Amino acid sequence: MVLLTGPGADRTPLRAAPRAVLFPSLRRTLTAGGAGTTAQHQSSTQGKGAIREDAMGHRHILWFEEVGLGDIDQVGGKNASLGEMTRALKTAGVRVPDGFATTAAAYRSFLSANGLEPRLEALLEEFRAGRAGLQATGSALRNLVLASTLPDALAGALRQAYRTLAARAGLDGPAVAVRSSATAEDLPDASFAGQQETYLNITGEEDLLRACLRCYASLFTDRAISYRQAQGFGHLDVALSVGVQRMVRSDLGASGVMFSIDPDTGFPGAVVISAAWGLGETVVKGSVDPDRYTVFKPLLARPGAVPIIGAATGGKERKMVLAGDGSTLTVDTSPEERRARVLDEPEVIHLARWALAVEEHYGRPMDLEWARDGATGELFMVQARPGPRPSRPGAAGTGSPSTTSPARGPCCSPAVRWGNRSPSVGPAWSAARPTWPASATAPSWSPR
Repeated sequence: MVLLTGPGADRTPLRAAPRAVLFPSLRRTLTAGGAGTTAQHQSSTQGKGAIREDAMGHRHILWFEEVGLGDIDQVGGKNASLGEMTRALKTAGVRVPDGFATTAAAYRSFLSANGLEPRLEALLEEFRAGRAGLQATGSALRNLVLASTLPDALAGALRQAYRTLAARAGLDGPAVAVRSSATAEDLPDASFAGQQETYLNITGEEDLLRACLRCYASLFTDRAISYRQAQGFGHLDVALSVGVQRMVRSDLGASGVMFSIDPDTGFPGAVVISAAWGLGETVVKGSVDPDRYTVFKPLLARPGAVPIIGAATGGKERKMVLAGDGSTLTVDTSPEERRARVLDEPEVIHLARWALAVEEHYGRPMDLEWARDGATGELFMVQARPGPRPSRPGAAGTGSPSTTSPARGPCCSPAVRWGNRSPSVGPAWSAARPTWPASATAPSWSPR
């Protein structure tokens, strides 16, 4: 069992703002009963096992293919984004690990079954009145949740969904990642990024139930309490959805982030990919110098083109892996791993095409996370959120690839060769000699 916390563990992908504003290309589809609403997908529940409901008929479990951006209030931004990609981008070849999410209604039923709301509110009132400190309050709230039990209907729905997931994968007791995704139906401008917990490599029904309970308790981390208090949000107005996905063994493989525009200048014609060995936390948190690849987007659709215009090998001195007891640890990489590039040419092009497909679907630049399973070699998209806005005045998507970033090593020519091939990038690039962004993911791109 692996616990990850902080910004890299739970950067909520989509703030629950009006989707017509965030994603203009979806404006016409996100109307009442439109794309992403579960009413459209009721018939798709056949064959998924017994999906339990509460007394009001609200479902406890929704599969990713049943949800989309219109369901942020039910499953949170992270799970809604995974569902949107699962449903809408499968035909474009984008692969998302199979999974499901518990609903806000399931969380409410958990509170009700255990009589938690009045007891949680009493502890929070002591904190608001200044009679209890943040750490003592947070600890008391989490302990109260952890001492509770999941109602039979919810526990049964989780067990059945896990069995169905195993059957769909053709595996017995598959390892899963269990992630928290906070949501608030009446707080459309709230962002709950980096405040709840994630558990990796969970196997078996009992461990899954325990991980879900711990995710519920993580709604009351000190950081989450402090954020809601500072923003004036009611602590009990926020619900929590738990996403359960098949585990991608990137600890045995590789992972990274990519932007569908140049994150340094806002140049819209490039996909920028970062890659390192092991779990993605090292890249997301900027604690490792990853490999970097730049791909010229306008040529991605041209048959036979290999528009990789920049490739730099990072130091990759460390990687995060899973230990034998299920915890994570950061270890030194081997000299061979440091010298080798993480991605080969076809993988770079494959990921860049995914980035372009996601950007076109959402109608805006995107910030994405990917992973490669070291056991199977498969690539997966594991996160999508609204992407970077230029951090410098005057760089609002009209610049060229970065020419001033403090990258290690020499500048990359606009016609950098990979093997014996070099893409033709056109006159717009003739004066540009792009370098790479800084060696770690820039803090200015962290969601807020």
